[in-house]
Amino acid sequence: MRLSVFRTLLVDEFGEGYAATLTRTQHLTSLDGRTADEAIEAGIPPRTVWLALCDAMDVPESRRLGHDVRPHR
Repeated sequence: MRLSVFRTLLVDEFGEGYAATLTRTQHLTSLDGRTADEAIEAGIPPRTVWLALCDAMDVPESRRLGHDVRPHR
């Protein structure tokens, strides 16, 4: 997963303002207590960080891949 996809998923799931706060303040036990921002900076893959954040925030499996986008006709 690219960092841009990670950021898009964050905003889609949590909203722009809360996503920015969440990545700075939510310490993730599964990532040795790092925040999402700290984990990304430490070189942990965005997909790993995203899944850890989803687990911590109880994001349902059905929403972990983002919103379905209908094709334009």
